[in-house]
Amino acid sequence: MKNYKQIFDEVQKEVGRVIVGQENVVEQILISILCDANALLEGYPGLAKTLTVRTLAQLMDLKFSRIQNTPDLMPSDIIGTYIIEESGGKRQFKFQPGPVFANVVLADEINRATPKTQSALLEAMQEKQVTVGTQTFKLDLPFFVLATQNPIEQEGTYPLPEAQADRFLLKISVNYPTYEQELQIVDRYTAEAKDFRLKVLLNKNHLLTLQGFTRQVPIANDIKQRAVKIVLATRQQKEIIQYGASPRASIGLILASKARALIQGRNHVSNDDLNMLSYPILRHRLILNFEAERKGMSKDDAIKMILDKVK
Repeated sequence: MKNYKQIFDEVQKEVGRVIVGQENVVEQILISILCDANALLEGYPGLAKTLTVRTLAQLMDLKFSRIQNTPDLMPSDIIGTYIIEESGGKRQFKFQPGPVFANVVLADEINRATPKTQSALLEAMQEKQVTVGTQTFKLDLPFFVLATQNPIEQEGTYPLPEAQADRFLLKISVNYPTYEQELQIVDRYTAEAKDFRLKVLLNKNHLLTLQGFTRQVPIANDIKQRAVKIVLATRQQKEIIQYGASPRASIGLILASKARALIQGRNHVSNDDLNMLSYPILRHRLILNFEAERKGMSKDDAIKMILDKVK
């Protein structure tokens, strides 16, 4: 297990050559990748969300594509379309693949796309395949959608319905850097332009193997039971939560905790993993009631209350 910690420490170090701080964000994206799942990154503009995802794709030698979501984006702009091709005097339809045919798809500002376009991405996220007309095309594995959204600017957006948000394993909060980190960012990006040549540390086969190892990380029965109790508590706290999380959250919490243990070089899941990962696992799966919102409670406050109760 310690060998894996070394690999992931190297990845963090290499990402640190481009991105200042945001270690938690990088760790959570890696957890999502190890769980063969998708992640939603939420943060204000200019916090290097796109740059972080692009950098990680480079380090892992994965094919990267970026979809800039806008209200006029059509499903065919993502999936691809049939075009007429002429050869030898004959005309035939040929499928032209869209940007979804990559290993890492960055769906920038996903809440700007219309519901029809958002749902086109869902089949790819869930089934790892896309259907065009009567034909189904398998996507190249590993495949992840890392979507970003902006917590402000709600004009001209189509918020993700709860059922779609549930398809994302984690909702990762990207926060502002500290004063020292921002000084470093300013120094790094206002001095002489540098070409950051990144080392490739992992490849597709490594990742697929690591995804298999993630599922094999042992978890004690009492910790597994606590994970389920945490999710169950979200359905029972009627005084603050209107709708709680589904069993998909229990699966996600245990799997993500196993991935965090692997990244940190441990051969067991700890309560610390559950406490850390309950926030990104649950924050997009809860709907607070009017009473909680009236008190100014955030979803993270509600999750903290549950974690304090479920020991």
